[in-house]
Amino acid sequence: MKDLKIASAQFEHRSGDKKYNLSVIEKLSGKASVEGAEIIAFHECSVTGYTFARHLIKEQMLALAEIIPEGKSISKLVDIAEKHNIIILAGLFEKDKNDNLYNSYVCVDKNGLIAKARKLHPFINPNLQPGDYYCIFEIKGWKCSILICYDNNIIENVRAVTLLGAQIIFMPHVTMCTPSPRPGAGLVNPELWENREKDPTSLRIEFDGLKGRQWLMKWLPSRAYDNGVYVVFSNPVGMDDDQVRNGCSMIIDPFGDILAECRSFDDSYVTALITPEKLALAGGYRYIMARKPELYRDIIGQSHKPEQKVIWLND
Repeated sequence: MKDLKIASAQFEHRSGDKKYNLSVIEKLSGKASVEGAEIIAFHECSVTGYTFARHLIKEQMLALAEIIPEGKSISKLVDIAEKHNIIILAGLFEKDKNDNLYNSYVCVDKNGLIAKARKLHPFINPNLQPGDYYCIFEIKGWKCSILICYDNNIIENVRAVTLLGAQIIFMPHVTMCTPSPRPGAGLVNPELWENREKDPTSLRIEFDGLKGRQWLMKWLPSRAYDNGVYVVFSNPVGMDDDQVRNGCSMIIDPFGDILAECRSFDDSYVTALITPEKLALAGGYRYIMARKPELYRDIIGQSHKPEQKVIWLND
């Protein structure tokens, strides 16, 4: 494997406006390529928009969703990848030929579709079906995987794709500043976003506090550290339907250290060079080698019956 330069992007998508969202994806992809990035990753449902889908009935979801890889958005992503000589990862709602709906994320290059993942734990719309497989694929000699948003909060998923060989895990999200019973969590007032140029300080306090980045730092670096993998986290910034998102798109190395992070309120990206030698030097590699699966194979694999139903606030 050779060193690889990866970009992670953030932008303010428009709900249901694929043409606009793809235009931003093209703009940022072009700029990142000029700076030497070989790959750029965008957030969950970056093509279609996300949170507005909680209001849609199935017929509306089917009108929004596309068949992969035949859909027009995939063709456009491939065209962008060819034009700018860059590999692109982006998300959208998918439908199959039987009208099943999925929250999906694709990786494309100039030759077409490389990989497709379906979110294992979807919940923004009741018509979405869960994916039923782990996505493992290769980019320039690196083994990669995709886990979409909430999939990463179930730690078994991250460990599973690592055991399947993943060295880079792309983690596209639409998260933070969301309704939650977690202490300190909650929505950010949209007026702060609208007033961001006059009063950036008040917005930054919200974005960096327990509603946003402080929560992310509780768990995201540990996913990279515990498993000894590179993590590429992508998240939107700005208005997502009637809610505000705080970006923080970043790239984390196998030591759990942040290599690069978006810190502006703008549509932007950061790039980082990932190197193979860190994979074997990191603690996570040793922890995996030291496992004793005979002790917990039957425990981790057993079914469970939660005592109470999980409630998604404002779904």
